[in-house]
Amino acid sequence: MSFSCGCCRILGPVLFEYDTPRIVSIKSRKVGLINRLVQLGILAYVIGWVFVWQKGYQQFDSVISSVATKVKGVAVTNTTDHGVKIWDVADYIIPPQEETSFFVMTNLIMTLNQQQGRCPEMPEDCPHCISDSNCTAGEQSPRSNGIQTGKCVPVNSSTAVHTCEVLAWCPLENDVDLSQRNIFNGSYLKQCVFNRTTDPDCPIFRLGDIVREAGEDFQEIAVEGGVMGIQIKWDCDLDQSVSKCVPQYTFRRLDNKDVQNTVAPGYNFRFAKYYKGPGEVESRTLIKAYGIRFDVMVFGKAGKFDIIPTMINIGSGLALLGVATVLCDVIVLHILKKKTFYREKKYKYVEDWYDLVGNSPACETP
Repeated sequence: MSFSCGCCRILGPVLFEYDTPRIVSIKSRKVGLINRLVQLGILAYVIGWVFVWQKGYQQFDSVISSVATKVKGVAVTNTTDHGVKIWDVADYIIPPQEETSFFVMTNLIMTLNQQQGRCPEMPEDCPHCISDSNCTAGEQSPRSNGIQTGKCVPVNSSTAVHTCEVLAWCPLENDVDLSQRNIFNGSYLKQCVFNRTTDPDCPIFRLGDIVREAGEDFQEIAVEGGVMGIQIKWDCDLDQSVSKCVPQYTFRRLDNKDVQNTVAPGYNFRFAKYYKGPGEVESRTLIKAYGIRFDVMVFGKAGKFDIIPTMINIGSGLALLGVATVLCDVIVLHILKKKTFYREKKYKYVEDWYDLVGNSPACETP
């Protein structure tokens, strides 16, 4: 019987108690001011940040895009080796079509009339030799232009420098000095041209403007080449006019231009044009193209009013208003000097012993 009475005393307060909220009006300027400031802060967060800035009343979706690029313009070069030459889009856009990017050739090294044969290796690509014993037939180094024949030959008739002879496409490419530069002055479409101040929404760009917007020097990057990023950001409010849904353009350089921390600074590649010469001998023109590759990156979002996120955010805001009550309770009951007095006024204990003890036969003494 005593065991049953012990269980009654332990479980009684847990099972047979009911807590109901009690409203206590505290006439305190300090507590009232704190309560209103917290509520004001919560309202400012819900209205200003959630609904106005973050547009919490809208349903959002990400951008799905397809990018089409088109380059126009002509340029002219006048060099000692090749004379006057006109360049159009078919000459300096390589390849003609790419996905979300395009390459503009701004510099090149052209090696004309190459044929397969034997010729001395370039002095810059291999060590100099003195005799045939310095050259190994069939050997190829990563920087060589062909396969060594085992002979040591002079580079040309006007110099005493000797290098190993190689089987390769001759004459070899000499890319020590950049022979041509293609700086564009082409004409563009009839209406607008992008300008950050006067026409920031125009999708027609001059190459020089893109490079300058990225903080780079066009004359410098045109020589060695590089990779530029064209970033198109869409941030559209579909509850407003569609005419206000316009992209924002930003530009940045993507490749590493630090010579000390990269293997090959800039951007370049080689391609060849083959043809049959006299006697049906296969020949080619080797071109090492330097230029700027432009990668187009599209990102963003669009939002439109939806009742579901609106109600969710309103409910969350109303729930946050309860934080003010919790904070004020902590201050009143645990921080203020009269915390004991306020605690007595807030909590009142009512015990119904007749319900708990008088009608509990398990606790009666025989």
